[in-house]
Amino acid sequence: MENTSTAAVTTTSTAIRYGLLTGLVSVIYSFILFVTKQEGNTALGLVALAIWIGGLVLAHKFYKDNNGGFMSYGQGLGIGTLMSLVSGILGGIFRYVYLEFIDPSAMQRGIDVAREKMAQAGNMTDEQIEQAVNTSQKFSTGPLGLVFAIVGAVVIGFILSLIISAITKHNRPEFE
Repeated sequence: MENTSTAAVTTTSTAIRYGLLTGLVSVIYSFILFVTKQEGNTALGLVALAIWIGGLVLAHKFYKDNNGGFMSYGQGLGIGTLMSLVSGILGGIFRYVYLEFIDPSAMQRGIDVAREKMAQAGNMTDEQIEQAVNTSQKFSTGPLGLVFAIVGAVVIGFILSLIISAITKHNRPEFE
């Protein structure tokens, strides 16, 4: 007799698969924003968040579809966090390469937008704005910027996963 059953997918394989897919879509979207000089547009930035959330939901759906319809909260949290790490690495590398080698002026545009928003808020002096901009530049450029992009992706991904996993989980019954 032949055993034709297929092994269930793992949380790690699902997270890596969807991390790569979500990261690739995010990189393409970020590239479009950079090329059109819309990287500072808040509304379009929310689309990037929607891509991330969509990737998490699709990863959970894929995992459940390939595991008898079941996924625990912890499995969902693990998938989402690892997926965010993989996606964050891809996005961070892209951002680093783009801002350091392809279009360094994009960073200056972002700084100008941030400076303008702080000035419009009217609750900071010019000296405070300059200090905030200088501090921001230190943490968003070069290799340190890459590290902060990855860490930020993991933290935000973990928080999103906490919420989304609570919605998408479907525990296996205890007595089967």
